Amino acid sequence: MNRTLRMLALVLSLVFVATPVFAAEGDATGWSLFPGTAAFGAALTIVGAAYGFAKIGSAALESIARQPEAANDIRGAMIFAAALLEGATFFALIVLIVKG
Repeated sequence: MNRTLRMLALVLSLVFVATPVFAAEGDATGWSLFPGTAAFGAALTIVGAAYGFAKIGSAALESIARQPEAANDIRGAMIFAAALLEGATFFALIVLIVKG
């Protein structure tokens, strides 16, 4: 429960910090101060997605090994979670490309 609250606090704080940048009119001058910001953000996005896919795959394989009769349900849940993660990754990369 404690970890969930920390993740929720992190996500909410990132949303509140990023909102003024997205609401800025014209050129977002804050992004040009650090020339490699978009590339660094893209790299972090890809590394995070790779870690997420690895955790999804390992948890699914572990679950299938423990309960082979539930393999179809587990596989479906794994594909759904991977699709959500992939969508979030593409969204982050598009934001980085547009803002970077």
